[in-house]
Amino acid sequence: MLFLFWCANEHQQFRLAEFESLASLLNVPLVWVFKSSEHPWVILDMASEEEALKIISRSVSAKYCLHLWAEGNSYQEFHTNLKAYPFNEQAKWLSEDLSFKVHVESFNRKTSVEERLEKIESLSYIPLQGPVNLKSPQVVFSYFEFHGFDHNNLPEEPLKIMFGRQVGEGQREKITKLSIKKRKFIGNTTMDPQLSLLMANLCKVEAGSVVLDPFVGTGSLLIAAAEFGGLVLGGDIDYLTLHARTRPSRVGQKVRAEDESMLANFEQYGLTSQYLGVIAGDASQSPWREQAWLDCVITDPPYGIRECTTRVGTSKDYSNQAIPEEYLDKHIPEKVAYTLYQLLTDLLNFSAKSLRVGGRLVYWLPVIRQTYQPDRVPSHPALRLVADCEQVLSSHTSRRLLVMERVEGEGEAVVSKELTLFQEQFFLPTAGNIPRKERKERIKEHGHLNLSEEEIKQFTKK
Repeated sequence: MLFLFWCANEHQQFRLAEFESLASLLNVPLVWVFKSSEHPWVILDMASEEEALKIISRSVSAKYCLHLWAEGNSYQEFHTNLKAYPFNEQAKWLSEDLSFKVHVESFNRKTSVEERLEKIESLSYIPLQGPVNLKSPQVVFSYFEFHGFDHNNLPEEPLKIMFGRQVGEGQREKITKLSIKKRKFIGNTTMDPQLSLLMANLCKVEAGSVVLDPFVGTGSLLIAAAEFGGLVLGGDIDYLTLHARTRPSRVGQKVRAEDESMLANFEQYGLTSQYLGVIAGDASQSPWREQAWLDCVITDPPYGIRECTTRVGTSKDYSNQAIPEEYLDKHIPEKVAYTLYQLLTDLLNFSAKSLRVGGRLVYWLPVIRQTYQPDRVPSHPALRLVADCEQVLSSHTSRRLLVMERVEGEGEAVVSKELTLFQEQFFLPTAGNIPRKERKERIKEHGHLNLSEEEIKQFTKK
């Protein structure tokens, strides 16, 4: 049976990785008929409707799933194929006992109400016998058109037309439910809910999964994991953030409300039973037990751009001194810089020790687009790279979402120091030194600014 998954035109680079992760989690074999991260749909050959329902019941990328009845590269081809479809095999969905509606959607072209009605009328040969019900139909049929990617050169006819019975809808409503606009407690770097939910799916979070975020911040990733049934906990070195004592992030808000807290967010979404708590701790000196007890490590480490990266330490020599016991209870340890190289090394080593075999580490890695090379991705003998997805931030930078799975093995993390020089190159004053027209031409040709070594040295001096 062919099932079409009509996807949102957002974060396309994460789509295929999400499908593959969900298939692995739900034990559903993937047989790709049409596989694309650019087009707004994929088609899978699946054994049953139940398998399709499993995928769509968790997918954040997909908007709709339908049992595909016909497709065509022109109106004539589409209608010829649909008329040849054996409607008698779908008689139960066409009966007079079931109300229905036809959903029409076009990609890259707006359609008026009149045009949508015209397209529905063109399907009059389908033996639909039930009454029309636009508000709460028992059966939904979907008609999709694809008009290419070029807004300025639209074809006279769609490049692809598809029709079928809708099996289910994706989990897009969770994006609205977890919107940070209405969330009680947020910070400067609170993760977008759509990306948080995608990360939870890539991490294969399910009911009862033990999920840790070692750089928890305001807990956005934990909320998404809890939404899918995970038992969540976290840690962060920033005591003020954990206790909602930092400056408010919302425009116009001068002081934080008294009831703002990490727990308040979980209460807001009815997820307190999934929340195990957070602790103030230093990721470089892990306070967590050293054994395989986690199913998922999901995190967005600080890059040193909007949030500083620090760890407990000092440049002073205290080898012959000790803190008097009367000051220990209220002592706040001194902090030093925590480089991205050290952070990634600690993160991978910790995950390799703490994840159960089959567990996953999902984290963001900031990169300079021009110098990034896939073979330089941080690695560990006990962690297998499953996916590497890019979110473009600018012509110069992006961040990669890396998905790693725990396998049998031992050893230490291997991290390229060149890859971790993100902070040093992030602030290169390229905008004032390269004309706008030239920047556009470079991006069009190379996908990035294609800076020469001489330019990097020249801009660094400035």
